[in-house]
Formats: sequence, structure tokens, C-alpha cells
Amino acid sequence: MRLGAGPGVSAATGDSAAERQRALLRATQLVSRQIELPVLLQGIVDAAVELVDARYGAIGVIAPHGGLERFIAVGLTPEERAAIGPLPEGHGLLGALIEDPRPIRLDRLSDDPRSSGFPAGHPAMDGFLGVPVRVGDQVFGNLYLTEKRQGPFTEEDTELVGALAATAGAAIENARLLADARMREAWMTASAEIAEAILSHARGDALRLLAERVAQVAEAERVEVVAVADEVGPVEAAREPGARGGAVLAVPLTASGTGRDELVITRAPGSPAFTAEEEAIARDLAARAGVALELARAREVQQRALLIEDRGRISRDLHDHVVQQLFGTGMQLQSLVRRLGTGDTEDAADTVSNAVGRIDESIAQIRTVIFALESSGATETASVRRRILDLVEEASAGLVRRPGVSFAGPVDLVVTGPLADDVAAVVREGITNVVKHASASRVSVVLSAAEGRVTVVVRDDGIGIPEEGRRSGLRNLERRALDNGGGFRIVSAPGETTVTWTAPYPEGPVL
Repeated sequence: MRLGAGPGVSAATGDSAAERQRALLRATQLVSRQIELPVLLQGIVDAAVELVDARYGAIGVIAPHGGLERFIAVGLTPEERAAIGPLPEGHGLLGALIEDPRPIRLDRLSDDPRSSGFPAGHPAMDGFLGVPVRVGDQVFGNLYLTEKRQGPFTEEDTELVGALAATAGAAIENARLLADARMREAWMTASAEIAEAILSHARGDALRLLAERVAQVAEAERVEVVAVADEVGPVEAAREPGARGGAVLAVPLTASGTGRDELVITRAPGSPAFTAEEEAIARDLAARAGVALELARAREVQQRALLIEDRGRISRDLHDHVVQQLFGTGMQLQSLVRRLGTGDTEDAADTVSNAVGRIDESIAQIRTVIFALESSGATETASVRRRILDLVEEASAGLVRRPGVSFAGPVDLVVTGPLADDVAAVVREGITNVVKHASASRVSVVLSAAEGRVTVVVRDDGIGIPEEGRRSGLRNLERRALDNGGGFRIVSAPGETTVTWTAPYPEGPVL
């Protein structure tokens, strides 16, 4: 950025004080037009260098805990920047101006005992002018100028740069107010979106969205929700540099500050530190998110309780009404069969007997549904009943009608461990064969335990098992039976195929 002073006149070497004042006015006007803080800082350095005709210039932003958190320099070539390495951190003369924020003007840098020299590859610099930049009552940073092209820096140069610094301070304050307003707006929008997402999504999805949105608004490299050990006590917000050099902000993810989760936000090394304003906004967002998480958790508990209560009611109704009615009807039909004679009534007796069989199947199916309702959602190790119901549901997706499943005897007590794994494998293989090869419309699975043996029966009404068909899966089932000291039998014909697998179970008390 060149300010310009008219043909033949330099802003730093004008023939009159009026020309210098006009140059200062142009510089302050250009600085005052900037509203984005990074652009503004660059413009301040450019204007200062042009104002006093210096070869090099920089502005250093003071970190909250001392030193420099940002350093913007002009006049260096890319090669010189690469040779210098890391930018200054605020030592030597730069640090002296931070500790004592008053202008420093030197004809020769090397003559001042506070000068700490230059790193290898740094260009030679002799004259020096440093002026603090205040924002209100606080020192925001410092302007550093070296190597004036026309002689040493003068008192007038100090006054001109000081006046520019005063204008720059006001412009910086305005830019920071605007940036803070935009930051608060972004955080509040994110807070509302996060709260809504938590209340409408599962906890895992909501926490992922929380981390993603916070990473965006905080310009963070990493965001984590960390569980804090109970013995730690109340969680407090913390701002620190971080183990990897990036700033870290940790705030409690609850409204009361006594929760067990922490929102940890980490910025990349070299990024600005978190400010007190950012900490307050992050704490507010975390508190809102914590309240939403508690509400979502309470809603899930309530829904789970209602679901359990509803399942209990359904199972009681099925047992107390439907099963009892079917059982009574079956008893009446059996009594009718005994009263029916022979001859013309023989067909009627067969029909009634078939009806009784279907009622028995219905009772078994309803009892299976009752068990599924009562055991669904259990957190303990799945019983063999639960495993069979789940794998039948999974393996029978290709069937038009869901297979009938029934249990008899204390199967959950005696079919455990490796035996339960074998039983599950038998049922899975049987259902899979039916789905792939049988073209069946009806399939049933019966698992029973009695007299020291467990029995699995898989029956279907499909086309049967052809003699030349592949039987590798069935041979595996037979091997499982033999390994357990049991037996395996197939009876197959078009319209009905029955696979029976048996094995002894360990003797022991049945409770």
C-alpha cells in the first residue's frame, strides 16, 4: 500500500510539516476504513512504514500471558523470511517495549544493552523506532520500525507514528467489537442448533454434531467430550497453551458445573489463544448443551419405562386372556372328539383334532411373543431363547411368512455355553437352507429340553431335499451332533421336510 504524497514529494521526506500532516491524515484514513482485524493490522504496518519511509516494519500483538501471540512484518523477502525461521516471541528490545510501553528510538540497535541480536540469515538493521498501540487503557501491541531510508529516526517521526498508533488503537477496538459481535452471534446460533439436535437425535449423533459445530465456531483443530473421573470434583473452565503448543479450553458440559463430562477445545499450534470472552461464550454453550443432554436422557428413560410398562401389559393380556381362551377352546374340542363316534363322524373328528393342533401351535407362538416382550432390551448376556428369536428374525428375511418359533422345557437353564452356540448354528443353517432352496411358505422351529436331551426341529412345507443336492451344510450339522454325543436325522419329501438335531445337556439341578 503506497500512500503517495504527490509528484516529487515523499510522505517521509516532505519539505514542510503540512505535508507530513497530510501524509498522516491519509494514513489514518486508510487505517480507519478497515473492519477486519487481520487486514487492519497489515494496513497499520504498511501505513507506518510509508509514513516515516522505513525499510522494515512490524506490529506485534501481546499475548494475554506475556510475549507476542501474533507478529506481522513487512519489507522482508520470502527468502529472508525462510532464513530467519520462527517469528520473534517478544525478547530483547521487543520485550522491553512490552514491559515498559513507552516509545523507544535508537540510532544504532547494537548500542542498546537490551538488544539481543539477530538470528542467522536476518537482514542487517540499524536504526529503530518502537511505539506502543493502546486499545482503551490496555496495550494491545507495539509498532516496530527499522532502517529509515533518509537518516535516523527523528522526534517528529516518533510523534507521527504515535499519532498513527492512537488512531490505529481506536480502529482496532472497533474491529474487535465487530469481531466479538460476530463471534457471539456464531456461538449463539451454534448453541441453538446443538440443543435442537440433541433433543432430536440419539446421544452419539448429537455429541458428534456438538463437536463439529464447536470446531467450526471456535476455529479449533480438535474438539472432544471427555468423561471426568468422579474423584476430580466440580469441573472448572481452563485456558492453557496445550501440550502440543496449541491453545486449549476446557469447560464443564453441564449447567451446574458439577457434571462428569468436559468439553475440551484445542486449537492448532500458532493459532490465537482463547480469550476471556470466548471462554464465557463456550461455557454458556456447554451449559445449554448439558441441559439438553439431561433432558434427552430423561426423555429416553421415560420412553424406555413406558415401553417396558406397555410390553408388560401386552404380555399380561396375552397370557391372562388370549392364551386362556385358546386353552379352554382346545379342551372343549378335545372333549368333543372323545364324544364323536365312528363312521360319518370320523372326518369331523379328524378336523377337530387338526384344529386342536393348530390351537396348540398358536399357544406356543403367543408364549414366544410374551417371552420376547419381557426379555427385549435386557442388558445381561443373551439367553438361548433370545438368540434363537434374533437369528430367526435375521435369517428369514427372504420368507413371505415369518417362521413359527416355540420352546418347551427349561431351555435357558440347560442350553448354555458351547451347546447354545451349536444350537444357534443348527437353527441358522436350517432356516438358511429353507430360504435358499426349499421354496416354502411355512417354516417352524421347535427347541425343547427334556429327559437330559435338547432337541431342535426345523420343519418346512417346501419342495424337499433332492438326493443329488449339495449337503455340506447338513453334514456340518451332523458333525456337531456327533461331537456332542447326539444324533441328526432328516425326513424329506415334497410338501414336508423335517430336520431333527439332538444332543445331551449336562445333568444338574433345574431351578
